[in-house]
This record gives sequence, structure tokens and C-alpha cells, in this order.
Amino acid sequence: MSGPAGRPGLGCVGAPRLLTGLDRTGWLDRDAHLAAHGPLPRFHPDELVDLAADIDLRGRGGAGFPFARKLQAVTRSAREKESATAVVVNGSEGEPSCLKDTALLLHAPHLVLDGALLAAAAVSAEEVVVAVTRADVEQSVRDAVDERGPGGRRVRVARLPERFVTGEGTALVSGLNGGPALPSGQRVRTSERGLGGMPTLLSNTETYAQLAVAARLGAAGYRSVGLPSEPGTVLLTVAGSTVVETPSGTSLAYVLDLCGSGVGQGVLVGGYHGRWLDPGAARSAGLSRQSLAAFGAVLGAGAVLPLPEQTCPAGEVAAVTRWMANESAGQCGPCVRGLPGLADVLEDAVRGGGRAALEAVEARLRGVRRRGACSHPDGTSHFVASALASFPEEFRDHALGSGCGRPVTGALPLPRDEAAGGEERLVVDWTLCKGHGLCVDVLPDVVRLDADGYPAQASMPVPARLRPKALRAVRRCPALALRFRE
Repeated sequence: MSGPAGRPGLGCVGAPRLLTGLDRTGWLDRDAHLAAHGPLPRFHPDELVDLAADIDLRGRGGAGFPFARKLQAVTRSAREKESATAVVVNGSEGEPSCLKDTALLLHAPHLVLDGALLAAAAVSAEEVVVAVTRADVEQSVRDAVDERGPGGRRVRVARLPERFVTGEGTALVSGLNGGPALPSGQRVRTSERGLGGMPTLLSNTETYAQLAVAARLGAAGYRSVGLPSEPGTVLLTVAGSTVVETPSGTSLAYVLDLCGSGVGQGVLVGGYHGRWLDPGAARSAGLSRQSLAAFGAVLGAGAVLPLPEQTCPAGEVAAVTRWMANESAGQCGPCVRGLPGLADVLEDAVRGGGRAALEAVEARLRGVRRRGACSHPDGTSHFVASALASFPEEFRDHALGSGCGRPVTGALPLPRDEAAGGEERLVVDWTLCKGHGLCVDVLPDVVRLDADGYPAQASMPVPARLRPKALRAVRRCPALALRFRE
């Protein structure tokens, strides 16, 4: 597994013209991993901080926070509190357009573990936790942990609900601490209070893998590719199906071409909390923070979604907005009412609701922005606002009744049951419900309880993969208060 000119890299899936394909090497066991990358060097804590700072390693989960500062913050907090520390790998990818972290954990889990263990040594953490949401990813990491055998720092794997908001920092920590995997609504730094209340280093999968590569190459070797201001490589998920690694600064259009795509009607960068680039901007943009910032975009978690000419932009955006509304934490007004209301009026506009419908969309956007307990309402509203600005004629034509005549092809990927348009729901009969709470034990991904222990919603969408559990919840309800409606 190597990059251009034999440079060790993370690997890629789906674009062998860019790098050697992980899809062709399968799962890298411990021996294959060491053969590809060599042994992991030892670092003094200060040396690892200096390395991360020298290569300007940033978090690859969306926020792009400097990793060296995270290391320093955890160490400082632990010293002030005289506390133990922990390291958490955020391996949850709750967005259907993102696969890069999943590709790493399925094919090269030892590289991720190397980076996490390096970081654990730097902050004196005795435990590393890898948080995942998929059964196949969980098994892959467990197999890698077992290969390493006993001794050294403890590494454990924890599986959390597969939802969009699970990856938010406070949601992930809450889930790992035995609570609901939902955002806390509070601005809590995990470097101060995270796993078990300890100062915790929390970063995403690719970040740790990049650290492991940099540790072997050294700062100069790592800087040998990419931009001087943003050295190294980035992992991207293109069109929701292809994961590639490319040097920072590479032309976005070039990467799309390598993946068999063009810029189409525009490109969504940064996933479903991201921004749209029109075709001209997409042809000009490079894959760097500075280049994308000039177009008001960020790379975020590395999702790049070109919109083909044959699909309907308005319909695609409306479908994603509905899914995002259903994926909310459901803990504040903007999520409980604002996002479903936004999805309602956007669908009305796409169905020909007239200028009044478009005005209602704008009103809903204003009502959601900067009012949520977490970033989900803001991210979703920015996604919609960016689409309205990028495809004004499409939305206008649909609202006024003429439309575009194109189908919704699913170019913006959604879970199969959601994209198909069919929806099954779990419904509560309030005249019978006694608040036993057994439903949430059986179906935690769907049912949430309010402060009094009753289901927080009367009607809850059920993804197809959870249909058997929903039926079980109906059968087990002591009050016979649940119905499964198709």
C-alpha cells in the first residue's frame, strides 16, 4: 500500500489511478501492515506534539481543529485536575455520503490503532476506545485488537447507534459513558471532561491514521507531498461510493475526472452540512482549506458529491432535507419542529406550491438558524440555503409548476429505504401508553423518551434495517400501546 513514487500512504478504495487500492489488498493483518509500513517509532510526548504542529495536522472529522493543540489541552487539563486520561477514536460515519473512515477501519485498522496508541502514550492514557456504528467495522477492529495480544495499553471497541448525530463529540461521549448517544446541548470540551469524566483526546479515524503515517515518515517526509501550507494528503469520499487519497491542493475537477465523474450541475463539498459549488467554482477549486474558503466552502469530513445532469437538483435537496430532519437529536425546538417544518415547506415548493412556498422556506430557514442546542439545525439550514442560492431557477420553476422534468436518481445518497420513498412508522397510542419504557430498550435507534419516561414522539420513522426490532417492540409493549404502520 503506497502512494506516488512509493511513498507510504493511507491507501484508497475505488481509484487505482491515484493510489494502490485497498479494495484489492483486502484486510491488512498485523504482518501485512508491518510489511507495508514498518515498525512504529517511539516518541517523547513533546516530540509528538512538535511533529503534529510541524505538519499542521488537523482533525479530519469536520471541524479541522489543530491536533497538537488537542494533545496539549488534554495534558494540561489532566495535570490541573490530577486526573487520568483517555483516547477516543471517532469511527462513526452517520452520513451516507461518507465512507473514508469506514474504509480505513475495514481495510487498515492497524494504522488507526498505531496513531491512537501514539497519542495515548503522549497524554499518558491507559485506555483507547474505538467508537463505531457498523457491525462489520466493529468486527474488523476487534480482530485487529486481538492480533496485538495482551499487554500495553488497553484498547476496546464500542458500538453505538448508527445515526447522523452520533458522531457529534458530546453525543459520542454520552453514548460511551452509557447514556443516550445524543448531543448534550452544552459546550463541553472533551479535553476537560470526556470518557468517564476524564480529560479525553477525541479525534476521528483518519486523523489518527495520518498521525501514524507522519510518525514513520517524519515531518520532512510527510511534507514531501501536498502544499507547503497544508502538507500531506486527504481522504475523500466521492459520490458516496469511492474513497480516494490525494495530495492536498489537487484540483477538485481532476479528482472527479479520475473517479469517472465531471462537475455536472454543481458539486456539494463537505457533505450534508456542506456547501454547493457551481460548475465554474468546482472547476477552479483545489482541495485545500484556502482554496475552498475562497468559495465559502470547507472540506469537512471529506465528502464530495457531484450532481449529474440527469437528476433533479430540487428533488435531491428535498429528499436529503427530509432525511436530515428525521435524523435530528429531537431535543430542542429547531430540531423537533424547525427541521421537519423546513422539510415540509421545501417539499411543498418542489411540488409546485408557488412563490408563497418559497417564501415559507426562507422563513423556516430564519427560524432555525443559530437557535439549536447543537450544530445540526444550523448545518442543515446552511445546506438548504446554499442549494437555493446555487439552483435558484430550479427551485423557482418547481415552485411555479413547470419543474425540470428530470427524476430524482439518488445522486445524493441516502439509506436505501429512505431513498426509495417508502416509510414505515412506529406509532404510539397515548390512551394506552403507561410509560414502561421497554420500547427504548428494544429500539434505542428510533425511540427516545421525554423527561417523564414516555416516548418523545407519537410517530417515529423506522429504517428498513430496524423493522424486525420495531416488530419486537410492538410485541413486547406491556400496555399494547405500540402500532407498526406501513
